[in-house]
Amino acid sequence: MARTIELKVDPITRIAGHLGVRAVIDVDTRKPIPETVRSFITMFRGVEVFSVGRPPEDMPHITSRLCGVCGSAHANGSIIAVDMAYGVTPLEFGVVLRNLAHAMTDHIYDHPHILNLLEGPDFSESIVSKLTPSVWEEAKKTRAEHRDIHGMTTIADIMRELNPVTGKMWQLAVLFQRIAREAGVLIYGRHSHPSTLIPGGISTDLTDAQSLLIAYTYRLTKLTAWAKFNYLVWEDLLRFYEDIGYALNGATYEKPNVMSAGLFDDVEAYSSIGDNKEWEDVYKGIDEATEKRTIVPGLMLDGELVSTKYTDMNVSTMEHVEHSFYDEWADKVRKQEWYTETDPLGNKLLWGHQDPAYHPWNKVTIPKPMAIDWNDKYTWGAHVRIVWKDGRVRPIEVGPYARMLILSVRPNRYGSGNGVVKVTLPRACTDEVPPTVCEEMTFEWKVPRRSSTIYRLWARAFNTLVDVDAAWLNVLKALELVRNGKIQTSRPWGHPGRVTRGAGFVEVPRGTVRHWLVQKGGKVLNYQIHAATTPNVSPFDKYGRSPYEESVANAPITEETPPDEWQGLDFVRAIRSFDPCLPCAAHLEFSRNGKVVKVLEKAIKDVTSCYL
Repeated sequence: MARTIELKVDPITRIAGHLGVRAVIDVDTRKPIPETVRSFITMFRGVEVFSVGRPPEDMPHITSRLCGVCGSAHANGSIIAVDMAYGVTPLEFGVVLRNLAHAMTDHIYDHPHILNLLEGPDFSESIVSKLTPSVWEEAKKTRAEHRDIHGMTTIADIMRELNPVTGKMWQLAVLFQRIAREAGVLIYGRHSHPSTLIPGGISTDLTDAQSLLIAYTYRLTKLTAWAKFNYLVWEDLLRFYEDIGYALNGATYEKPNVMSAGLFDDVEAYSSIGDNKEWEDVYKGIDEATEKRTIVPGLMLDGELVSTKYTDMNVSTMEHVEHSFYDEWADKVRKQEWYTETDPLGNKLLWGHQDPAYHPWNKVTIPKPMAIDWNDKYTWGAHVRIVWKDGRVRPIEVGPYARMLILSVRPNRYGSGNGVVKVTLPRACTDEVPPTVCEEMTFEWKVPRRSSTIYRLWARAFNTLVDVDAAWLNVLKALELVRNGKIQTSRPWGHPGRVTRGAGFVEVPRGTVRHWLVQKGGKVLNYQIHAATTPNVSPFDKYGRSPYEESVANAPITEETPPDEWQGLDFVRAIRSFDPCLPCAAHLEFSRNGKVVKVLEKAIKDVTSCYL
């Protein structure tokens, strides 16, 4: 009989105690037993429940409170849904301001924060030297390829600079995230809960639009230099891990199932579709508008790009609760006046292959708390699956890897569709990083065809470069509009007296945020949210394991310690590479045959050493 040990890490959280993971490990092979892997959400807040009856225009402000980190992510998903439901989109300067703010207060601030403060410590000297000492010894001997640019001679030097609090990368990430937030707040008024997003526009004070753009550009210049520096450091570290055989630790699907809704609306295209129209007309125009997003959309199933249409991603989305702490709603929702089985294009929801009650426009959140049962209900995360036109049902991965993979297989600003993404950033200097990063630089990455721990991190570092480039594009567009006197941002809006719907999809650092809205007369009838984490953290079902559970199932233990001292390093590396968090106090429990072997009370012992 194989020797096994159960490893349970609870919580591994995005911000504050929401996520745990459990698996039984074969001690001899050091591999998790796939069917025992469970990731589980341990908190319910009920935003969808108390949204009913509220004014739709309040929803961006309410849903931004879902998270203290990515509030603008939900605000942006929500405002697109409200735009659609009300039949109104911003004027051109309103679109460009939305793009500029979202680029800063979600993407450019958060990607380096995730890399260096949340995931970085897992690859720092304090962790690597203790748990994988042979890797540490190899790192001390390996010279960093870009040492003449970033100044870190060996990979061990990079690991040392990732130590919590004392490391240079940790400290720089803290500094530059503040600068990025400042830039976003110039437009949003505050962060992390934007106060200026309104249906059909944005209410930023433009008394002196030129000065606002100067202040924004000053910060973007500093952040451009930081993005170059940050990428080169991470490229060296991750190539080292690739070279020592860690490339597929934490891998998900051999044939990728990924989705990206695209990011940064084309100013003219999005503005033109919603000049006080019927919501159905906005929906019918959304594919053409989102096709022109700077980061292009796409849906890939079983390694094949099957669609680039926003509306296809909407129609294909199914949510059920077989292993989740919720009650069924299908029979109840069919009695509602707002229940629908088709979209405005005449497509049957879920393409007619599954019950349309399980589409988010029809889904009703009915919490049903109970004790965890690993074979029944064990999480507050719902099942998110993609139902395709041919009847296939697949789990789906979202995030920077998905975004970069889609970007690499489609002709667009960042490549020809040959699997390589390429971006050029302009000359930009800042005193906080070496002057060697000042000059214009071009970066390329051949995106691997399988998601794994290190490739998800690599994608995040490269995604930062793309986001910086997109911010520059929007600065130039904003200056053009100011020069031409076109600084009006918003269109008037009203409350449609009939049932209308919205679907707001947008890319955020951790994946794809999607909001579905049903309203009548200025009152929400139903509201559903897929946070960026929702599809990744879904529980298993007959259609397969979702990305978190799949990645842990493919994360063999690399720690060079006895089994009863395993910390779950590879598990948390895999999970955090999607949606990382470094909690100050995690309660970890290790058991064998149902008996507790060890309890770890602290994740961080002191400012320079970190277990997990």
